[in-house]
Amino acid sequence: MEFTQADFDRLLMFEHTRKTAEAAYSKDPLDVDNLIKWGGALLELSQFQNIAESKKMLNDGISKLEEAMLLNPTRHDALWCLGNAHTSYAFLTPDFDEAKGYFDKATEYFQRAVVEDPGNELYIKSFEITAKAPQLHMEVHKQGMAQQTLAGGGSSTSNAKSSTKKKSTDLKYDIFGWIILAVGIVAIVGMSKSHIPPPPPR
Repeated sequence: MEFTQADFDRLLMFEHTRKTAEAAYSKDPLDVDNLIKWGGALLELSQFQNIAESKKMLNDGISKLEEAMLLNPTRHDALWCLGNAHTSYAFLTPDFDEAKGYFDKATEYFQRAVVEDPGNELYIKSFEITAKAPQLHMEVHKQGMAQQTLAGGGSSTSNAKSSTKKKSTDLKYDIFGWIILAVGIVAIVGMSKSHIPPPPPR
């Protein structure tokens, strides 16, 4: 996948958000909104990493979001972000049985988010889509294995391997794309709601 200027801008924005949240945490470790922003930024940044680094960042993001949940167990935005984090982690896990555990956790978090905010269409859609995720996971990883087998034979091995790597990277970005976009939307909406000025006196 080509790294576009828009990708670079997003990377800088979420890296800035991460650093700002980290600094704010040292001053007030009990700020739930800050923990959610930090966790969300780590989820966003994870899509720009290799698989090992992505998993590490996802784990760090999950840790921040779980910390927020300890402080306020009814925060639907944190629950929804946790569902996305576990979904992302599952797709990066080739072993289906291991991935299934992450999909199950994601389903649980999405369901809890819907319970806390029943009218939120994004949460409802995420909960519905997560039911299809294990099947998609099997297809994605089966396709990846088939591509690797193809890449192993023939005289154009290097071309096939680079094509496989490019397709694998593109697929990773596609999967993360819809998840991360939604996380970004929720984070932006959450930030804008927290900065709304009070209504003028009548």
